[in-house]
Amino acid sequence: MNFLAHLYLAGDDEDLLVGNFIADAVKGNKYKTYPERISKGILMHREVDYFSDNNEVYLKSVHRLQHIYGKYSGVITDMFYDYFLAANWNKFSDKRLDVFCKEMYRILSSRKKDMPEESSIILDYMMKRDWLYSYSEIEGIRNALNGMSRRMKYYFPMDNAASELESNPAPYNQDFLEFFPLLMNHIAPHKR
Repeated sequence: MNFLAHLYLAGDDEDLLVGNFIADAVKGNKYKTYPERISKGILMHREVDYFSDNNEVYLKSVHRLQHIYGKYSGVITDMFYDYFLAANWNKFSDKRLDVFCKEMYRILSSRKKDMPEESSIILDYMMKRDWLYSYSEIEGIRNALNGMSRRMKYYFPMDNAASELESNPAPYNQDFLEFFPLLMNHIAPHKR
């Protein structure tokens, strides 16, 4: 899962939102240096990733991409699933997607003091380019994958995967719709 899914899954708890957002920048046991609910959000983010990486439905999507994208297939699947969360937003939320995105930016920007510098910088880019809402468009996914490709030590054109999303969306959407409710049920106890 990428940013949109992690933030959606965190619910209305601001500390869980912050923890989920900063989790990739907090390595090892450093989560213990944060307040309890932010730590819980970091661990929740890790649990989402662990559950996804070990779920047979999610892995169907990964394997579909693996022959071309190899070890990057999981990252690409995460982006595809954010696209399908946006595409199916009304099935999961009563709040409009654009309203949700603006609310996330407002909350996260008000909590920058709780973030590592890396997360704060990412948030600035995210808000400036409206990443969360852009995941609702294939071009937004292409741009996100291109940005990831350019930031990698050794460039790999992950953005080419957007063509697969464009030409063959149905099996990925089907996988997502089967997988996401399983993830929601699994993660619900981690919010308490």
